[in-house]
Amino acid sequence: MAHVQPRDEKTVYLVILGVSICHFLNDVMQSLLAAIYPLLRDEFALSFWQIGLMTLAFQVTASMFQPIIGLVTDKHPFPNSLPIGMGSTLAGLVLLGTADSYALLLTGACLIGLGSAVFHPEASRVARLASGGRYGTAQSIFQVGGNVGTAAGPLLAAFIVVPLGRPSLLWFSLAALLGMVILWQVSAWYGRWQVANRARPPVSRALPLARNRVVLSIVVLAFLMFVKAAYTAGITSYYTFFLMERFGVTMQQSQILLFVFLGAMALGVALGGPFGDRFGTLTVIWISILGVLPFTLALPHVGLVATVVLSLIIGLLMAAAFPAMLVYAQELVPGRVGLIGGIFFGFSFGLGGLSAVILGFMADARGIEWVYLMCSFLPILGLLTIFLPSRGELIRAGS
Repeated sequence: MAHVQPRDEKTVYLVILGVSICHFLNDVMQSLLAAIYPLLRDEFALSFWQIGLMTLAFQVTASMFQPIIGLVTDKHPFPNSLPIGMGSTLAGLVLLGTADSYALLLTGACLIGLGSAVFHPEASRVARLASGGRYGTAQSIFQVGGNVGTAAGPLLAAFIVVPLGRPSLLWFSLAALLGMVILWQVSAWYGRWQVANRARPPVSRALPLARNRVVLSIVVLAFLMFVKAAYTAGITSYYTFFLMERFGVTMQQSQILLFVFLGAMALGVALGGPFGDRFGTLTVIWISILGVLPFTLALPHVGLVATVVLSLIIGLLMAAAFPAMLVYAQELVPGRVGLIGGIFFGFSFGLGGLSAVILGFMADARGIEWVYLMCSFLPILGLLTIFLPSRGELIRAGS
């Protein structure tokens, strides 16, 4: 994707770093949910479909509200929504640490999902406003915080929550409080930015291409997001069970290996945005989705060491797609940063949650290994990238 808009502003890295740190804190708390699934299964005697339903409760809550919040804040920006969203995540975490029933666990998962719904579209908007035109780089810095947080969750669960028990989740509420303090400062900068730019004419919302071409492109991106979300949901929700069942590793060892996979995803996000700025977002999407196919096809058929290595490659490549997809979509639909961010973050959560439930039913019926075999074919859908507008087509449309 070409740089359609000129870089006429300074990149405010301190603000981008602030939302990235809060993304890290937010997603640490989110990832603890999936990381403690083995603990919850033993304590509450849960089946795989009940575990999938918890993922669905969290992710569908996030997916339902994110586009709505993004649309509303496009028209009526609300900077203080950022610390409020972190407060919802805090409440959900406390409930997960103290719940005495499955219904309360679901409620805690929903509150964490609501916090994500508020945080992600507005924080993504702040990252773009502070980018100085380096949209891919800003999105990568913002998103890598979340991916590092997601990766750290299983590690923290392995060394803190598993040995000390579920009530130790309450210690992580201090991270939520820190996030609220940082986001309060970020929202103050956002408010000052609004005042300073009040006289600036609004960004043109004219579509760069014909409407049907834009709609087709968004639909294709949605299918590609499905590939990423479904495969990632299979890894994050059931990877620990897959490793324990197939290779006989301990729960703690499986959490560490999940951290390795999620760490590779964090690195992929960090590289995806700058590579998209340098070589074009469409190039990154091609490599990320379709290029991962040989590795996913091999994963169900190899030993433990090769599984870990392939998981690293898969996480790295697949995660690079998201910042590229988000920036690509924002250029296709200009002036709708919050809506696009809400749709894509929300769509990712929703598809991930729905996929987790479906994969949970499949795992109960056919086994975890069969699920991983079926998921290995998903990246074939990366061929749909051929229907996206080329970089040259977008340059000509923007000129």
